[in-house]
Amino acid sequence: MVNNLKTAALLAGLGGLCVFVGSLWGPTGAVLGLLVGLAMCGGSYWFSDKLAIRSARAVEVTAEQMPQYHAIVRELAGRADLPMPRLYVSPEAQPNAFATGRSPSHAAVCVTEGLLHSMDWSQIQGVLAHEMSHVWHRDILISSVAAAVAMGITFIASMARFAMIFGGGRSDDRDNPMAAFLMLMLAPLAAGLIQAAISRSREFEADAAAARLLGTGEPLASALERLEVGSQTVRSRVNPAEASAYIVNPLRGQQLASLFSTHPPTAERIARLRGGDWA
Repeated sequence: MVNNLKTAALLAGLGGLCVFVGSLWGPTGAVLGLLVGLAMCGGSYWFSDKLAIRSARAVEVTAEQMPQYHAIVRELAGRADLPMPRLYVSPEAQPNAFATGRSPSHAAVCVTEGLLHSMDWSQIQGVLAHEMSHVWHRDILISSVAAAVAMGITFIASMARFAMIFGGGRSDDRDNPMAAFLMLMLAPLAAGLIQAAISRSREFEADAAAARLLGTGEPLASALERLEVGSQTVRSRVNPAEASAYIVNPLRGQQLASLFSTHPPTAERIARLRGGDWA
């Protein structure tokens, strides 16, 4: 229920921003902004998982192609009484993973090639248990929609900036450029704040649920150690709007892209897992 309310608030905010930007060009612009907002909100809800998968350049893998990957997730899904999600692999060299979708019955789990190449299957099981916990908690809805909203906000700001450069605004807006400037600067800022607001506590909760699902926190704790090193040493091409969906911040090693912390400290997560706080 809480995630549903957050999702509704995010979509309402996106629609309101579209109307506001459109109103800079008068009543007709406001109506067009409303129509664009409705389209973007609908797309954010129904297609956010496809946007996330496409952004990661991931491809779906079958049980024949990756039997161990499917076997682990199938077992975890059975333990958690969840439908089997679709499974993907991203070509990213940085070890990482995420889950996406609007509901457990429309979920997808994605791991990177870097993760598959740098971890053993016990550690991978810990990572997959964490992602399946996000599915079970229905975190995937809010994270998927928030990422789509963040991309939408950035798109709106870019279009508004483009229109102003070519003189599309009303004369009174051009006479008072400060308001338009603030809107253009604050829109990307708002996108970052959305990501920071939704991610911190849910990572602790998903870690604890994963440990309970496996009966031990060690596989995930060991995986997080490697993930943390990878996030700082292997550069990622992940869209900043999607960063909060990953198990660790894929942009941690990039100063400008990591101004907004979307995850709690990995060392604290590891300490909680090994300290038995999940039991």
